[in-house]
Amino acid sequence: MRGASAKSLTQLESAVEAAVSRGTDAGRLGTELFAVVAALDSAPTLRRVLTDPSSDDAAKDGLARRIFSDKVAAKTLDVVATAVIGRWSSARDLPDALERSGVTALVAGAAKDSALDDVEDELFRFGRVVMGDAELRSVLSDRSVPVPAKQVLIERLVGDKVRPATLALVLQAVVGRGQSFEQTMTTFGELAAQRRERLVATVRVASPLEDDQKERLAAALAAQYGREVHVNALVDPAVIGGVSVQIGDEIIDGTMAGRLADTRRRIAGGSR
Repeated sequence: MRGASAKSLTQLESAVEAAVSRGTDAGRLGTELFAVVAALDSAPTLRRVLTDPSSDDAAKDGLARRIFSDKVAAKTLDVVATAVIGRWSSARDLPDALERSGVTALVAGAAKDSALDDVEDELFRFGRVVMGDAELRSVLSDRSVPVPAKQVLIERLVGDKVRPATLALVLQAVVGRGQSFEQTMTTFGELAAQRRERLVATVRVASPLEDDQKERLAAALAAQYGREVHVNALVDPAVIGGVSVQIGDEIIDGTMAGRLADTRRRIAGGSR
């Protein structure tokens, strides 16, 4: 995606990352986002209304919530709302971004559960199985075969043999949204691999960061760690001022609260 859509996609994926980091059920979030994608794919008029740049953001937010409030969880609905108030270069970019965000949720959840390596491996191995079985490949690639029938077949083949995140990704891959099953599996596998190569920083601040502040912080951390860093910013009043950064088990505490605590420890130590 380019231009306005690229920026909106970044904001959408940040919302997904933040939701998962706060404990949202990543599997449910991912599969519900896929369900929203299916609904938008079948309703071109709705897509156009939700991506109309002349429409008021509050109106689009309200419409999306009315349509999907009884179909998805509240956390998923918040992510969808983030999507519809974004700016999209074309109406098709909205469901495309939501599908990618669904993949992001599942991959982030797998990473959080220390299962990302398994998911990557399972996606690769199942893709090879399909490539090596002409009959199976033909069925999964045949657009005349209903998607639900393909998904039932997938569940029978691997439903109890792979991680839930892997199964959800494969079930979405057979939908065939503009790509073949093999191409979609490759794309999903690449997104999983990109996630494994990227560090995620949880940043605690006293007040929300502006986009340019997040970008500068991400660039500084990337320079320090030699890898791309995704920044999840959480507002924490206890911070008082400054910033606390956690990457994996490492914590960089540059907060005022941290400095005050350190000062108190030094004073207490010196008074003995």
